[in-house]
Amino acid sequence: MAGRDNVHLRKDGRYEARYAKGRDAQGKIIYGFCYAGTYEEAKEKADNAKRNLAEAEKQDYGRTASFGYYCDNWLAANRSCLKMSSYAKYRADMHNHLKPCFGAKLPREITPEHVEEFIRTLLYDRAFSPKTVRDLLTLFHSVFLYIERRTGEKLRTPEFTYPKERRKAVRILDTEEESALLACLAHEMDLCKFGVYIALRTGMRIGEVCALRWCDISLQASTISVCHTVQRIKCIDSGIDARTKLVMGTPKSDSSCRTIPLMPDIEALCVHFAPVLPESFILTGTEQCMDPRKLQRRLQGYLKECGISEVHFHTLRHTFATRCVEVGFDIKTLSEILGHSSTIITLNKYVHPNLNLKRENMSRLKSVICL
Repeated sequence: MAGRDNVHLRKDGRYEARYAKGRDAQGKIIYGFCYAGTYEEAKEKADNAKRNLAEAEKQDYGRTASFGYYCDNWLAANRSCLKMSSYAKYRADMHNHLKPCFGAKLPREITPEHVEEFIRTLLYDRAFSPKTVRDLLTLFHSVFLYIERRTGEKLRTPEFTYPKERRKAVRILDTEEESALLACLAHEMDLCKFGVYIALRTGMRIGEVCALRWCDISLQASTISVCHTVQRIKCIDSGIDARTKLVMGTPKSDSSCRTIPLMPDIEALCVHFAPVLPESFILTGTEQCMDPRKLQRRLQGYLKECGISEVHFHTLRHTFATRCVEVGFDIKTLSEILGHSSTIITLNKYVHPNLNLKRENMSRLKSVICL
């Protein structure tokens, strides 16, 4: 075992100093070793080796390292501070988009024209949404900033214009559709239908519903604690084309860990479906969670019965937020129930007043308008 400063005394009487030389493709540290007759000498050799490595690395970065090389090192350097799902997404984005376009080039060779061509290809040839393209450009820019930090060289990042995002009309269930879906869920309700009902009445995300255990519901306090989520991601240590797996983790942000008050109808259903094992998942009644893809398929089946189209699971979240606004929720309360870090997110993304609500608000002007 290494002592302080990663220097220890070997059985043969020599001192061994260990230092980090870099990382392999999986992000694991590769170590180098220096040997000497004294502790001080071994440590000095390791310190010199680290300085020489850093200097050589700077020269390598400045002269011969490609943009693809930087992408791999950016991933390795940031792996420990990223969620597994985020790491898998960035890794796929670099492999599928950034590296095929820029990977073989030196950073100084990448021009604004190259980036503009990249943007046009994504928007028009591949029909990516402006938001997806903006996310890729943000990742591209992050790699350039990483190069500057590592080399100490001020690189001129190619100038480009982020594509504007056009706000799409968000699909919500109207009152007739919602009533039809509720009737479908109420008919011979099982645990899966109960999970969909919870989402429609709390705004929980599909991964949060799949990760919900009975022990997360307190009948004494009449609350639901949202503290986990389930996602299907690629097996990141088995190659870029590896199969996927279910991963249980924390919600997408600290604000997403939240407590939601129980409505009386949900509380009554909890009593009805009360399990034997508190650690079991609500949707399965076992210690094995449900795959979000399966829950999405189940929802599509219910919607087909009701004759409702162009709806996915997140539509339930939009619908919940809109209904809350219609009955007069204050935005701060709604923001916390939805698990947002800012009320601005709630207002911009999840609050969609319908025409009747707009008419109702406009009619209030009558009391102050003089004809």
